Amino acid sequence: MQSAIELNPALAMDFLLNVAVVRPVFMWGAPGIGKSALVSRFAHAVGMECVSLLGSQLAPEDLLGIPKIDGECSRFYPPANIVRKQPFVLFLDELNASSHEIQKAFYSLILEQRVGEYKLPKGTVVIGAGNRAKDAAIVKPMPSALINRLVHIHLRTDHRQWLDWAINEGNIHPWVVEYIQLRPDHLCNEPPKHEETFSTPRSWHMLSDALHSFGENISDAMLEALAFGLLSPPHASHFKAYLKQIHQKHTLHTIIKGDAFWPSGPEDRDVLYFLAQSFRAYLYKELPVDEASVRGQHKDLAIRAKDMLRDLARISVEIAQSVMGEDQAGQRLPAWFLVEVARDLPRLAGRDKKAKEEKT
Repeated sequence: MQSAIELNPALAMDFLLNVAVVRPVFMWGAPGIGKSALVSRFAHAVGMECVSLLGSQLAPEDLLGIPKIDGECSRFYPPANIVRKQPFVLFLDELNASSHEIQKAFYSLILEQRVGEYKLPKGTVVIGAGNRAKDAAIVKPMPSALINRLVHIHLRTDHRQWLDWAINEGNIHPWVVEYIQLRPDHLCNEPPKHEETFSTPRSWHMLSDALHSFGENISDAMLEALAFGLLSPPHASHFKAYLKQIHQKHTLHTIIKGDAFWPSGPEDRDVLYFLAQSFRAYLYKELPVDEASVRGQHKDLAIRAKDMLRDLARISVEIAQSVMGEDQAGQRLPAWFLVEVARDLPRLAGRDKKAKEEKT
């Protein structure tokens, strides 16, 4: 299903609190984005027990129960995990990964809150969730009759909300928190089309748990195995370089302040590239797109940035040019700033132009 509108976790929670209590809701989102955690928080907010059923691992009898002779007829007895006397939150996870027989069995459960002769307690909330076809996950087409029985929302990540949770509630490792603060665009990336690890809020949480378990004396080999075993390869490389520059005291903040310099040794090229890309992300966040919005502090930053680019180009023109170019999402630094760089650093801008011409 295509997403017309996407909600961040806070908006999605507000949606559930107002809609899920009256109609069944289905949440679409990439793996690891936090669908299950959101439902758990919703259940806690409304003061109900949360019971989860994993659609991809269900057989018809797991939902419908098994028949038992009762006098001259047989009756289906529902499984104990969905039989409650008090209302609860029934979470149908990976609903669109279940077989068509299971999906059909969900019809009466979703529409009438009934399984065979058993009816869920009044006030029970039913929420479904699943991945999208483009996520390279196991999904099956959802019948139109089932689609029409649900209110659909699409989830997206929000690095500010995730960081607020990570710092105040999540007990997330400081290295992970500081890295996402520096590179919020690395919190999540689209699942690859082939078998490869990729970054999600869940994978960063798993990395944090493992770092806590290892403690401060984790070896470089273990750190590398962890990062590349959980994150997308580019993010893993950047995270490794980030920790290396922390240990060597080469931080972007100290370089911007003028208290440190770009690392220039051949052995630190990975750190230099990471710092340069972090510098680019910092400028993209701090410099206004519209020149009319430029204020004194922005001009001061632009002057300092040009000095830093000049110093960076002395070490590596290619890495300096990468700061001025497009990122993986096709975003560029503000045009007014790039014009200033082209005016004040013509050698660097000229090389950038020549590289583009050779590429075309």
